[in-house]
Amino acid sequence: MVALIKLKNVFVKFNHRYILSNISFTLTANRIFTFIGPNGAGKSTLIRIILGLLKPYSGKIVRKKNLNIGYVPQKLYFNTSIPITVNHFMKLSQGVKNCSIINSLKRVNAIHLKDLYLEQLSGGEMQRMLLARALLKSPELLVLDEFTQGIDTEGQIVLYELINQIRYELHCAIVIVSHDLNLVMAKTDEVLCLNNHICCSGTPESVYKNAEFIAMFGYMGTKEFAVYRHEHNHRHDF
Repeated sequence: MVALIKLKNVFVKFNHRYILSNISFTLTANRIFTFIGPNGAGKSTLIRIILGLLKPYSGKIVRKKNLNIGYVPQKLYFNTSIPITVNHFMKLSQGVKNCSIINSLKRVNAIHLKDLYLEQLSGGEMQRMLLARALLKSPELLVLDEFTQGIDTEGQIVLYELINQIRYELHCAIVIVSHDLNLVMAKTDEVLCLNNHICCSGTPESVYKNAEFIAMFGYMGTKEFAVYRHEHNHRHDF
């Protein structure tokens, strides 16, 4: 498997306090990684490290040369008084051609949104548009930061199915930051449970049985997790 980013013994320190301590893992191509943890666990800080927006206090980061990263934020904040269509917004990405925009919107089943104004989009439609924008340059690594927050369960299921398909189409690594434990873990390959340090990591099946995970989240409906895992492996209706 192709290693895209390696973190080894990474520490991040703000105002004399460690936000992240001794973080080590490797992101590899064609796999979905999920970062979970309580508020204040350092998930957003870790994403900034991965995106190259923040340098660690200590530790080592190795990146694949010229690594192409796509990013979908938790929410897009924009001035609703400015009339801008989805097509216009997509064109704000430097050097993007019309054919790339059309292909990207088609990939996320959102071509029908092309001429709508951003203020007309529902939460799920907005996230599809942001996902399409992140895919414009066929990223090797796709980072999704709480991208289904505020979307109903059925909409989340559809988006996770779509993400899984994109992983196989582009053979890219996908990092998902989420609180929707049952839903997102049903589609992930590897889970990293964070609370300023890595509490546990591994497959969803191994992590949800881990004592530190249970101490942090409780049993959080492990029966539900098993149901979602089963259902998602057999759905083809997105």
